[in-house]
Amino acid sequence: MFIELLKAFVVGGALCAIGQVLIDYTKLTPARILVGYVTMGVLLSGLGIYQPLIEFAGAGATVPLTGFGALLARGVRFAIDESGWVGIFSGGLVAAAPGITAAVIAGLLVAIIFRPNMK
Repeated sequence: MFIELLKAFVVGGALCAIGQVLIDYTKLTPARILVGYVTMGVLLSGLGIYQPLIEFAGAGATVPLTGFGALLARGVRFAIDESGWVGIFSGGLVAAAPGITAAVIAGLLVAIIFRPNMK
C-alpha cells in the first residue's frame, strides 16, 4: 500500500510542480494553464498514453485536471461506440456528471452546515 501511495504522490506532485513552474516562469495565466492541463489530458488519452499512467499512479493521475481531460476523452470514446457520432456531444458530459454532481452537493452541504457570510 505504501508503494501505491508513493507512486500517486510522485506523479501527482510532478504534475503540480509542472504547473507551478509554468506559473512562475511564463506569462501564462493560471486559467490558461488549467485549460492546457485538461486539453493535454484529452490529447494524451486519445493517443493512449494517459491510461497506462492512470493504471500506474491511480489517484495521482486521475485527481489533477489532466485526469479530468482523460475522463472526458474516455466518455466521448464510449459514447461514440454506443451512439455513433452523436456521442461526441454527449459523451464527455455523461462521463463527468457524477463527479460534478458530487462536487455541487458537497459544496451545498458545506454551505448549509457552516452558513457562510456573504460580503
